[in-house]
Amino acid sequence: MHVLVLGSAAGGGFPQWNCHCQYCQGVRTGSVTACERTQSSIAVSTDGSRWLLCNASPDVRAQINANPPLHPRRGIRDTGIVAVLLVDAQIDHVTGLLSLREGCPLDVWCTPNVHQDLSTGFPLFPMLDHWQGGLHWRPIDINDEKRHVSFDIDCCPELTFTAVAIHSNAPPYSPRRGAPSPGDNIGLFIEDSDSGGSLFYAPGLGRPDAELREWMRRADCVLVDGTLWRDDEMQRLGAGQSTGADMGHLALSGESGLLTELDALPESTRRILIHINNTNPILDEHSEERAMLDTRGVEVAYDGMYWKL
Repeated sequence: MHVLVLGSAAGGGFPQWNCHCQYCQGVRTGSVTACERTQSSIAVSTDGSRWLLCNASPDVRAQINANPPLHPRRGIRDTGIVAVLLVDAQIDHVTGLLSLREGCPLDVWCTPNVHQDLSTGFPLFPMLDHWQGGLHWRPIDINDEKRHVSFDIDCCPELTFTAVAIHSNAPPYSPRRGAPSPGDNIGLFIEDSDSGGSLFYAPGLGRPDAELREWMRRADCVLVDGTLWRDDEMQRLGAGQSTGADMGHLALSGESGLLTELDALPESTRRILIHINNTNPILDEHSEERAMLDTRGVEVAYDGMYWKL
């Protein structure tokens, strides 16, 4: 399995266009050692040629241009992206579908909840019907009774995907905002039948439960939510009023934080953080918080990061 990080930041990217916090300001002036990052998305493939896009970032055009495996190669109109899978309906994970309209018809895998939000509150599915057949919905059947489901996707024939319902939040345009239900957010367990390698991917993770912990323990590599260091981080910096919990993200620090969850994984598990908010001090490669990650063997994803499992 080929895994390619297209974007590693949370919504707004890094630096965020309207943010003057110490990290955004520092990366612009060069006073902070940090990499610029686009909004979160990955791509997976079994052959390095045909790719499944996991989340369609608003930055998808720049991400495609920055990654030659996704470039057109076989004709005047072509792409390495064969299908898209959405883990939620958040605006920073779906808006890139608008930029992919020239590639329609396009298969899009998502849950019924996500499909509903993208047909009503943010109606991308009906909007894109006007472009060459639009988006073809491929259901991921997560619901109250079925909290995980396994399925195959044609463009990745050696991979088995298992979607797992996770506790997070629905987007602001959803009727379930503040009261999410199974299917608003999923994590993905992806296993390669050829190599035996496995990945657990969850860029939005609000509250782990026993089932989620078991899927994470099974994975050779976990690529999970690193949005905030502290739950009240944005409030402390004056960058917003929402806490991590309000947005559906578990902060890294604290006794019940995500780092404690990662510490409990098998020693052999590779641990990588993605979806990093512009206020998070781990973006500064010389920060105390980044040093803490280093001592715990936790990596921070960056745009263009690539590995095989």
